[in-house]
Amino acid sequence: MASALELSKVSIARGEKLLLNQINWSVDEGQRWIILGPNGAGKTTLMQVAGAAIHPTKGKARVLGQKLGRADVFELRTRIGHVSSRIADQIPASESAADVIVSAAYAVTGRWREEYDSDDTERCDQIMSELGIAHLANRTFGTLSEGERKRVLIGRALMTDPEMLLLDEPSAGLDLGAREDLLASLELLSSDPHAPVLVMVTHHVEEIPVGFTHALLLRDGYVVAQGPLGTTLTAENLSRTFGTKLELTRDAGRYTSRRAAFEHRA
Repeated sequence: MASALELSKVSIARGEKLLLNQINWSVDEGQRWIILGPNGAGKTTLMQVAGAAIHPTKGKARVLGQKLGRADVFELRTRIGHVSSRIADQIPASESAADVIVSAAYAVTGRWREEYDSDDTERCDQIMSELGIAHLANRTFGTLSEGERKRVLIGRALMTDPEMLLLDEPSAGLDLGAREDLLASLELLSSDPHAPVLVMVTHHVEEIPVGFTHALLLRDGYVVAQGPLGTTLTAENLSRTFGTKLELTRDAGRYTSRRAAFEHRA
């Protein structure tokens, strides 16, 4: 099986501070990964390496078969889809949801004088239908709820048929209903055998979609644990990651965690 990501002893330093320390990580085609950890763990930095946005200070990184430092990163980045709040901030409020998605074909935010053919519009329609957002096609981005925006941004990221899709805290700021709608879309995406490799950052186990296969747990730039979700995401590993004793339950493929009850002396 081909690897989408191969990191070998990757470290990222900013001055005297190590943001990532000796990371070894391999992501294969067909896998769906969760990156989990507290604030400051290095999750966003790791996503920047995965997205070919930064090079390792030390170690080696291969992204979609290309070695960072030798690859044409501008070409490489066209093969990677992103969903983040930074992209949302660049979308004009007056842009229709359909145009937000289809304009990704030209890598622009804000449709202007580009010409789109029938393949582009059909691809856009297909994506919106599959994500359950076809009814939003003519709504302007500025009138969408936060949850609807996140699903439109996922559609935009899929427009160019990327080989890997990076989702940086897509559930952040969503209410319960919007979160569940988003997770339902991600569950459908994760079950599609033709979907790209998925890598999603979150702080919360409750936000892990059904169908994700692997987990990487980070703390202070170090890997606490990584591997198949069922054996890696344990109460013990979660407690080490967040620095407090936690309990973990699973029901119908979804996870819940809470702090373990204090023991009372008799």
